[in-house]
Amino acid sequence: MTIDLAARTTALETAVRAGEGRVDADLLADARTVVARARERAGLSADHTVVALAGATGSGKSSVFNALAGTELATVGVQRPTTSHPLAAVWGASGPAAGPAGPAALLDWLEVRRRHEMGTPLTSGDPGDARAGGGLRALLRGRRAGELTSGLVLLDLPDHDSVVVEHRVRAERLVERADLLVWVVDPQKYADAALHERYLRPLAGHGSVVVLVLNQVDRLTPADADACLADLRRLAAEDGLADARVLGVSARTGQGLDELRGLLADAAARRRASNDRLAADVRAVARRVAAACGEPVPERAARRARDGLVDALEAAAGVPTVVAAVRGSAVRDARAATGWPVTRWVGRFRPDPLRRIGLRTGPAPGSARARAAKELGTAETASRPELARTSLPAVGAALRAGAQTAVRDYAAEATAGVPDDWALAVRRRASEGAADLADALDQAVAGTELEAARRPVWWRVVGAFQWLVLAALVVGLLWLAALWGFTYLRLPEPPTPVLTLGGPGAPELPWPTLLALGGIVVGVLVALVSRVAAAVGGRRRAARARRRLRDAVGQVADRLVRLPVGEELSALASCRAAALVAAS
Repeated sequence: MTIDLAARTTALETAVRAGEGRVDADLLADARTVVARARERAGLSADHTVVALAGATGSGKSSVFNALAGTELATVGVQRPTTSHPLAAVWGASGPAAGPAGPAALLDWLEVRRRHEMGTPLTSGDPGDARAGGGLRALLRGRRAGELTSGLVLLDLPDHDSVVVEHRVRAERLVERADLLVWVVDPQKYADAALHERYLRPLAGHGSVVVLVLNQVDRLTPADADACLADLRRLAAEDGLADARVLGVSARTGQGLDELRGLLADAAARRRASNDRLAADVRAVARRVAAACGEPVPERAARRARDGLVDALEAAAGVPTVVAAVRGSAVRDARAATGWPVTRWVGRFRPDPLRRIGLRTGPAPGSARARAAKELGTAETASRPELARTSLPAVGAALRAGAQTAVRDYAAEATAGVPDDWALAVRRRASEGAADLADALDQAVAGTELEAARRPVWWRVVGAFQWLVLAALVVGLLWLAALWGFTYLRLPEPPTPVLTLGGPGAPELPWPTLLALGGIVVGVLVALVSRVAAAVGGRRRAARARRRLRDAVGQVADRLVRLPVGEELSALASCRAAALVAAS
């Protein structure tokens, strides 16, 4: 699938927006310039092809221009530099009547003031037509009239190596804006490093709109001319211009000029050079933007980095302390609900671990006051989250430093392979979020449901059974006390029911003694079994609390660290994708 210039330009503009503040400012400025130039050129004449003749001082560029134009338009002399201002030869409608679609507006955009409107070429004529101002007439022999009668704007640029800075600036500006570039070189300086490094190498990928013309081949033997042309092709390939056409010409004798004229006339007839040039410009800068975006970050590495971040933040938030408190509080509450009623009051003197760290306040759990206080407190905390605070011991400097280090490590691992500019932007966003971590983690812990008020059904069942066993103990003791009273007062004892343990002759156990001893033994045994069950339940409650706390800490990590980092990486992905589309 091919992409038209408008879509390519839009994609580059999208990449520039995504890379704002993250990609090198000079690179983004170059991309904006290319986008603006493409849109400006698209609004000008599409029927004209701008061909720029560029070259160094003494290369014979102006002589080639005059030979192509068929008349002495450019001044050729021995004083260097000869060309100080660009000169245009225009084939086609011009003047105000042509409007924005004509060459006048195009030349105004090019800032070319010196311009000559050439006569319309004919399909027949003699070699003298070129000297009479026909220019490209010889080219049109054998073609229908009107096919190549217009559409060419030929520019003679100032020398790119002029000692006058202003001349070089004008040449460079027109090199950027021309549709087709014809570089005129001579046998002495075609391999000049300044030419290749400063002008040709930056045009890598523009081979379809670059023509390299070796002028003055009449001064060389055929073998030397072939050697120079082969060497020029080699240098062009090294510059990334393997597709560029290389011609040998002589402005003095006319050698090779017909081929050059044919090439320019064909470009004017096809009317694709401007699109090809702009597409090549967009592709070139888009490749640089894509390279500045680096390679995508593996998703697996990001997940590993998040797990490490959450682990460190759990430690910094005191989650292990809270989990231990949940377990201790659950065991304490279970013992209070299922222990032997005779001794369970002793447990009231043991401090509640959750209450001690501020995660349980108000009346005892399970009471009506506790339920009302919980509903009121939940509503108030929901409307004013800043009220949710814990009394956890201050996190040590080592743990806080560990959390900060975890944030930096997460940003570093999440940006592995990302270019420095993007990585710095990611780390800056991560550091901004880390500044609020302490309060956010404290609120997350305080707002997590720890099941502090939860009372399992088995607590109630065992508690009721313990009270029933205690009642049996009390009944047995009172019964024994009554029997002792009868004996002490020397009164006849009332009959006492007994429990026969087996058949006839087996031991018998009075019911008052059975109730008293059974109340003690059963109550203690149930309390011991309940302790084991409470320990198991405490571990399970602590495990559920740890999962909820990890989720809460993970949400804080996502909101303050992972989401900002993700936004930066998403912008990076958007920039990379758009740049790759523009560069495709």
